[in-house]
Amino acid sequence: MITVGIIGGAGYTAGELIRLILNHPEVTLDFVYSTSNAGNQIQEVHRDLLGDTDMRFASKINPDIDVLFLCLGHGNSSAFLKEHAFSEQTKIIDLSNDFRLTKDSVFMNKKFVYGLTEVFKEEITKAKYIANPGCFATAIQLGLLPLAKESLFTDDIHINAVTGATGAGVSLSKTTHFTWRDNNFSHYKAFDHQHLGEINQHIELLQPGFDHDVNFVPNRGNFSRGIFVTAYTKFEGSVEEANNLFKDFYKEAIFTHVSDQDIFLKQVVNTNKCLIHLKKHKNKLLVTSAIDNLLKGASGQAIENMNLMFGFDQPEGLKLKANFF
Repeated sequence: MITVGIIGGAGYTAGELIRLILNHPEVTLDFVYSTSNAGNQIQEVHRDLLGDTDMRFASKINPDIDVLFLCLGHGNSSAFLKEHAFSEQTKIIDLSNDFRLTKDSVFMNKKFVYGLTEVFKEEITKAKYIANPGCFATAIQLGLLPLAKESLFTDDIHINAVTGATGAGVSLSKTTHFTWRDNNFSHYKAFDHQHLGEINQHIELLQPGFDHDVNFVPNRGNFSRGIFVTAYTKFEGSVEEANNLFKDFYKEAIFTHVSDQDIFLKQVVNTNKCLIHLKKHKNKLLVTSAIDNLLKGASGQAIENMNLMFGFDQPEGLKLKANFF
């Protein structure tokens, strides 16, 4: 058994992470640290955990745990690590964007490995520090990187992706209130979303010399959770060739699957899966991908990384099923 600590325990991502850890057979949850909820019962904040735990949010940190999950807002993980020291044995998995880019990946003598398990599995198994990918970045990269691996991008890439309300976090804002979100649809941060840095970085890593535009338009959907991506680019091959390429790329993947049928969001919500579908139209290839933003896009992928780092079976604690109705 390994011991786990969580920093920043009140958000949606932390709630999912706590639930997964409580049900993981190889893990003991040592503490969940929260400055805003210290002393409160966890199940009072994450009410789906009623009956699962009597733990309370901690006001103190145990520095001798085996693995630390950072569920802090973007920019706060680096500040936290400057102020708090952990033992030499403690491995860290950060769910913010602080260490995802190569230029930011070395921090206080800690080398953070990018935790996209389908692409960097070997590096993750040897790593001590992990930068967990962003949710949009996960869904989009899993749909594009097989093409980059074969240097098949010869033109601009166009991406339209929709995320549920939980993607904006637990704190309320003008665009997350029910009265604004319900029966509504909008885009935001068009062509300038923060996850573009991760996406471009790894396309360029797998296809050196890539110099085309990646045009990304994120959208807010009027549903709670999930990300649905449609991306297209110029592609001279057949859809059969594309399917063979993708299926070969993901032949050893545990959670990413290429479907011969059109996919839809309910197939992946409440699971750690990424589903991909390919369609050819004239000289363009349409790539559709879908994930649950809180699981495969955040906490589920973080558990995958933990499993690989400690030698557990990669799907341990993640055998989740979609709920269609």
